[in-house]
Amino acid sequence: MEPVLVTGAAGGRDGSTGRHLTAQLLGRGIPVRALVHTDDVRATVLRALGAEVVVGDIRDLAVLRAGMAGVRSAYFTYPVVDGLLDAAGAFAVAAREAEVERVVAVSQLAAGPQALTPRMRQHWVAEQILDWADIGAIHLRAAVFHENLARIANTGTAATLALPMGAATTELPLVAASDVARVAAALLGDPELEADPVLLLTGDVVSIGTAARTLGRTYRDLDPDAWQRWALQFYGSAHAAEHLSKLWEIFRVLGEGTGLYQVTAAIEKIGGHPPITLADFAIHRPVH
Repeated sequence: MEPVLVTGAAGGRDGSTGRHLTAQLLGRGIPVRALVHTDDVRATVLRALGAEVVVGDIRDLAVLRAGMAGVRSAYFTYPVVDGLLDAAGAFAVAAREAEVERVVAVSQLAAGPQALTPRMRQHWVAEQILDWADIGAIHLRAAVFHENLARIANTGTAATLALPMGAATTELPLVAASDVARVAAALLGDPELEADPVLLLTGDVVSIGTAARTLGRTYRDLDPDAWQRWALQFYGSAHAAEHLSKLWEIFRVLGEGTGLYQVTAAIEKIGGHPPITLADFAIHRPVH
């Protein structure tokens, strides 16, 4: 059986869909070639799970060519830092050369050419690059990860979740990283499984006030400029700070009762399990 190439397999600080996906595929008996940026303890864990580990930069065409050898299916994800389009271009070239038949790629819920954040617009361009390569790309447009929100909630004071989202009633679409990975695992484990080329993945829709309480916090609205300064220090990335600041602004402007966000059927239909709600996530991964 040919291995599935999984990028981002070591997992980052928010979401870590590649790590979840690697474990899920191996659990199904599907071999995984795990691409990691650094050969550290996380790579050691992947080897212990049974993955073949390839170390290198996903933007490096030579690394991707080696990783794609003998592969029919591959997973593309990239952290919220600079370089998304470089990575997507190199990935598309290597996948096309290797005659890969299916690619599952993580995108963002509102990706589009006129999207309101630069990162969302870049995700849309990355989708076009992968589509043009004719490699059977399916794009998972994911909502805000539970993990990302919980990580923010774990900082600052123990009592509050401070975000620049206006009223506590502002609505927020969320999804568990493991649900995104479960959909990807189904599609990559069975390349013949039919699916739309773009799948919206939202597993829960809650107000920011409810989300804060679910994570054991009280929501506090924060000045957008103050939050962006904090985010720049916290994430160490101007790219991440700008994207998230714009993202919260979008939710703040839309407010409540828009009807734009709905739990999507693809998680259960393709992933085979009802979506994990934020309350489920909080129970199984308590926030201290």
